[in-house]
Amino acid sequence: MTPTRRDSGGPRDYPAMARAAAPLASLADRTAQLEGVVDVLWRGLSSSGLSWVGFYLDQPGEPEDARLVLGPRHPKPACSPIGLHGVCGQSLRGRCVRIVSDVSELGPDYIACDPRDRSEIVIPILDRAADGSPHCWAVLDLDSHEVGCFDQADALGLQDVLRAAGVTRV
Repeated sequence: MTPTRRDSGGPRDYPAMARAAAPLASLADRTAQLEGVVDVLWRGLSSSGLSWVGFYLDQPGEPEDARLVLGPRHPKPACSPIGLHGVCGQSLRGRCVRIVSDVSELGPDYIACDPRDRSEIVIPILDRAADGSPHCWAVLDLDSHEVGCFDQADALGLQDVLRAAGVTRV
């Protein structure tokens, strides 16, 4: 498990969040799992710089500029649908974590749902396709009004929470 991260905004206890998310793995309803993860992360991170957390779900049959549709989120709605050109789309297509320390450096690749946001981390949600290859069906997006709010320790901790909840299976 990833160690607790501490920064100026407060503690980030990913092991505790993973333990809180573990019961979600027994749920058969994927939406309920995602809602539970959002709740666990909001409770665990809102005091340490988090301004928004939510999932974007892939809609493969839709045009590229409308492929990602907002799923469970907290504390408020956000842009939906969004295209694959932004950070969430890049994470989905590349099946890779994206950490953006300063969103102002992204230019047209940044989709600004809240103009106060300054940093972002996006985690791909992976499952196994029928052929056994990794398949990305959604992304977890976290935003902050602080520059440099997220780092590699957050990426590892968030992945631990997602695995504990049974949301990511790869």
